[in-house]
Amino acid sequence: MIFSQTVEYALRAMAQLTVLQDGEAVSSKDLAKRTGIPTHYLSKVLRRLVAAGLLESGKGHHGGFRLTRPPKSIRFREVLVAMDGDCDPTRCAFGWGRCNAHNPCLLHSSFSRLNSAVCGWADQSTLGDIQQATRRPAVVTRNRQRP
Repeated sequence: MIFSQTVEYALRAMAQLTVLQDGEAVSSKDLAKRTGIPTHYLSKVLRRLVAAGLLESGKGHHGGFRLTRPPKSIRFREVLVAMDGDCDPTRCAFGWGRCNAHNPCLLHSSFSRLNSAVCGWADQSTLGDIQQATRRPAVVTRNRQRP
């Protein structure tokens, strides 16, 4: 698992909020149902995303959670940082603190390549990428008729 359970849940919740209509809000209870995240765990995740300024919450009839900015302006890295899962190029695959080329762990070479790829993805990708992918038309293939 590349990310912690908390980071995975945050990404799942943010992805679901991304595909809502502009300005639409959803309750934490409904979001838990849509994402399959336990309600109590999701509440903690949502509080951290609100504290990070990525979500806003409202109470009442039109309340719920919604993104604070357009999806194309929210990078995945911001979600990782909000959940304390920021990319760290010196993170050790074994969890032994920091390692580097001068003081490597046994997996340093392979893991550093993976870590760099994940960090690049988090820096370059936005929630808008999810939105764009869900709006693509389905590819229709035609069966060729035999002569």
